[in-house]
Amino acid sequence: MSLINKPKQSGSMKRGLIVTLTVGLMSCSTLKPGRQATSQPAVGLANVNGITLAYERFGSPKNEAILLIAGTNSQLTAWPASLCHYLAQQGYQVIRFDNRDVGLSTKFTQAGLPDWAAIGRAMQTNKPPPLPYTLDDMADDAAGLLGALAIRKAHVVGASMGGMIAQRLTYNHPQRVLTLTSIMAGGGKAGFPLIAKPAALRGIPVPGPNVDTAAYIRREVKSLLAIGGMGYPIDSLSIQTAVEQDVRRSYYPDGLSRQGAASLVAFHAGRTRQLQTIRVPTLVIHGSEDPLVTLDAGRDVASNVPTAHFVLVEGMGHLISPSLTTKLADLILRNVRKGP
Repeated sequence: MSLINKPKQSGSMKRGLIVTLTVGLMSCSTLKPGRQATSQPAVGLANVNGITLAYERFGSPKNEAILLIAGTNSQLTAWPASLCHYLAQQGYQVIRFDNRDVGLSTKFTQAGLPDWAAIGRAMQTNKPPPLPYTLDDMADDAAGLLGALAIRKAHVVGASMGGMIAQRLTYNHPQRVLTLTSIMAGGGKAGFPLIAKPAALRGIPVPGPNVDTAAYIRREVKSLLAIGGMGYPIDSLSIQTAVEQDVRRSYYPDGLSRQGAASLVAFHAGRTRQLQTIRVPTLVIHGSEDPLVTLDAGRDVASNVPTAHFVLVEGMGHLISPSLTTKLADLILRNVRKGP
């Protein structure tokens, strides 16, 4: 049975791949709306699957755990500290971490950049694409991190690529998952458009040389402004501050290409049967103004998970803005409390 859809490799699609896979950051974590906790998270490094993952833990390690999984090119800071503190104040330990190849976690420099032509040929002929790692590997990382932190089971929350990883964590490692929350993520059925609203991304330039960090920052700011959604706007100065802070923490554009390749292949993989095996309480959240992942892809995930409930957030794009954190946290908590 074929697991990979056969996308057309036109010039416009190739540019679309570049634009889509390089719109990485999905939050502006430096903004702090409302009351903010003053306690600092515990910071650490965990040895998992032969690599090192950087993580932060909010709240008491004695509490039930919520694991947050970030999207393509997103450091752990993609999950706003205000969201983490809010969830911790409700009596949970909250873990956010850098996926492999981003932030302070292990980089896969020796793997080199993706061979997009070879990846395209493999997808067209239903063969395994040449990737240094897949989203299944990244789901194994998340399971390994829970083990390294002595957490038997956790409530799993993922956004964008992180949502696809969270789905895989749930059906590949069901013994590790109490509940699943998948945000702005598709990946259940092949055939959905790669970009939901191409016109919204038209003003984002393709990446320049890696040495030009100023150009990178300008591009990221434009990207975030383009994908945010009109319902929860963020001013450009705050976005620039957040992007600059992330660049100071870690600047590694090559990881984006490898994560992007893994995400692209996963997006085009049909996983209906796997999603149908999920039995834990599941929440699927999608924004009405998401320009990247089409709303139908999110609805498809919800329709294939027997226990899933779908929530449409009006005005939300493909960005976790600080003004959304309380709303999202309350939705996450509602699902978490359905768990055993």
